[in-house]
Amino acid sequence: MCRHQIYLGPPASLAALLIDPPHGLYRQSWAPRDMRGGGTVNADGFGVGWYTPSGPVRYRRATPIWADPGFVELGRATTAGAVLAAVRSATTGMPVAEAACAPFIDGPWLFSHNGVVPGWPHSVAELAARLPVTDLLTLDAPTDSALLWALIRRRLRSGADPGTAIAGTITDVLAVAPRSRLNLLLTDGRRAWASTAGHSLSILAGADRLTIASEPADDDPAWTAVPDRHLVVAERSTYTLEALCTSTSS
Repeated sequence: MCRHQIYLGPPASLAALLIDPPHGLYRQSWAPRDMRGGGTVNADGFGVGWYTPSGPVRYRRATPIWADPGFVELGRATTAGAVLAAVRSATTGMPVAEAACAPFIDGPWLFSHNGVVPGWPHSVAELAARLPVTDLLTLDAPTDSALLWALIRRRLRSGADPGTAIAGTITDVLAVAPRSRLNLLLTDGRRAWASTAGHSLSILAGADRLTIASEPADDDPAWTAVPDRHLVVAERSTYTLEALCTSTSS
């Protein structure tokens, strides 16, 4: 399993969001508290995406986040009001490569997946076959996360609401791979969508900021756990929870 996080709020340094908190994403890379479903550390790469006036940018590496001193320097010098970051624990058999690390990016979107699709790739071959060949040929990497992004991205490009795109994809994947863990994060820099399906997720909402993370970054009692099989729709200081309907969809 991986660990990931979204932040929406006043501009803050990447270091303040990811490195400095006592149990922030940086520490979760080697000392996660809730790796249900497998894995002990998240050392198979990392990625951070943030928004600039010209759109999202990202920094990814195939090494552990703690082994990249350049990121510490970058984190001190870079501020943003919308950030999506992830540290990766690669599923056995999937490549350890920069291109396999979240966040995945397309236009205004940043995306991350925490979890696993059992039986990969055979279990989801039918879903993959529904995609245009060009989408398959341009997957970031031969991984379940990259395919999930392609499935959601196809719905977004067809005009689907982001929450509907996530919920529909989860329903389809669970129909063919019922034991999948599908905690997904998606943002356009102004809003965020997150799902819980088989893994942990918590929210910290303040007066003008909001963080959604696999695990609380500190001991603030305001962190709220998101129930399983729910969709979070969030802005900077507000969010709603919707139960996911996971019956088979067309």
